[in-house]
Amino acid sequence: MYTIKDMPRNERPRERLMLLGPKSLSTYELIAILLRIGYRNQSAIDLAKTIINETNDLSELRDKTVKELVKIKGIGNTKAITLLAAIELGERVLKPTPEKSQICSPNDVYQLLKYDMMNLQQEVLVALFLDVKSNLIAKKKIFIGSLNQSLIHPREVFKFAVKYSAYSIILVHNHPSGDPEPSIQDIEVTKRFTEAGNMLQISLLDHVIIAGEKYLSIKEYNEETC
Repeated sequence: MYTIKDMPRNERPRERLMLLGPKSLSTYELIAILLRIGYRNQSAIDLAKTIINETNDLSELRDKTVKELVKIKGIGNTKAITLLAAIELGERVLKPTPEKSQICSPNDVYQLLKYDMMNLQQEVLVALFLDVKSNLIAKKKIFIGSLNQSLIHPREVFKFAVKYSAYSIILVHNHPSGDPEPSIQDIEVTKRFTEAGNMLQISLLDHVIIAGEKYLSIKEYNEETC
């Protein structure tokens, strides 16, 4: 069996990372470093390539569970846990720190949530709860599935707004299609939440749609189409 130890030192992933930095490595080489060892007749690099081949898109790894990963031959609990921990750590490094986030624009919303929502395969509705200075108090996943005003009641959001003593809220959901254009349901849900917020004196500042690397503010969209 040809192992990493059989490779010239300057071609081994760990040594290349030390000399040239992580950006010089391929995706499978980075995964191989996390795996550390292979399995039977497979080197860590071979096993890393198998993992990549088992997914249609690398972003699918972020949604895998330990049980799903261990179904890949050569991946046990330890390797699966290491991979998921590395993915989660990478996402946390890239995210702004919620306690220090001030939301002043739709772009701020996008920057806060893009890594959470841009690659999701189904629609998810998230509510952001803000204080009087538009600082983020909390974010809460409210609903999973296509937005439908008959299924989403404002009380599910505003009960948390009261709990967190929020001054205002922002709704955020994703379009897996990649098209941020709001649907009729999106507009109706926004209108319903605006009316409920006005009654409770907790403003709905905006409803932002994230679609891949694009985003749209329904508030700005309504102003442009009026």
